[in-house]
Amino acid sequence: MEHALLPLAGFLVGIVASITGVGGGIFIVPLLTMAYGFIPQHAIGTSLGSIIFTAIAATIAYARQRRIYYRLGLLMACGTVPGAYFGAYLTTVVSSRLLGLLFGAFLFFMALRMAVDDLGRSAEGTVDALSLTSSPAREEVTSFFKVARIVILGFLAGFGSGFFGIGGGVLAVPAMNFGLHIPIHLATATSMFMMILTSLSGAVQHTLANHLHWGYALLLALGTIFGAQVGAGLSRKISGTMLRRIFGVIMLIVSVQMLLKFF
Repeated sequence: MEHALLPLAGFLVGIVASITGVGGGIFIVPLLTMAYGFIPQHAIGTSLGSIIFTAIAATIAYARQRRIYYRLGLLMACGTVPGAYFGAYLTTVVSSRLLGLLFGAFLFFMALRMAVDDLGRSAEGTVDALSLTSSPAREEVTSFFKVARIVILGFLAGFGSGFFGIGGGVLAVPAMNFGLHIPIHLATATSMFMMILTSLSGAVQHTLANHLHWGYALLLALGTIFGAQVGAGLSRKISGTMLRRIFGVIMLIVSVQMLLKFF
């Protein structure tokens, strides 16, 4: 009976994940560890397996809405993938307690800023109000320095994911919104596109380490696939300011989890 709750949990996680672009691991990992007795490594691996399907479903929905910067997502992924591997490697050689506390405090600050700072942006209505000048159809990534900045931001997001075990979207979305001035609706959609590559890479690594329980991952995916479609539809009706506040709450949850973990 308890296994039958996994699709329902996945459905709810899929809604939140696709709206915010964070993947959903911050909810799935605690669920698997506390309710199903998974050790953290197996919970993270199984979470990544389900996130593959969440990311694909959300990407399909956002592609129909023309909200994805494909070139930007691929360039950031060029940094997130090696960044995640480097972060995972450093966990074996560096004491993470102090760095985890500092990083948790940084996320807490960013969460407050995402929640209360309107940034003075003009494109902060619903996604339908975004001008064509902000549309992925007009996407241009030509400058060498802009490309380098995108890859570096992607590397930092991937590093945080690999070192601290958090979803790359928690850092990728603020990096695009604050660092590259991408409207929040497009940043969250592009984050879900990136997550196909990053979650697939992590899932392969965890499968090889026998950390991924595909039965649980597929049961979660049964719900996340449909939840991602619902979330993508709801996102169209949410203003940019409200979307940033929702994302700020998610970041706040992650930061508190990290501070408690490393404290």
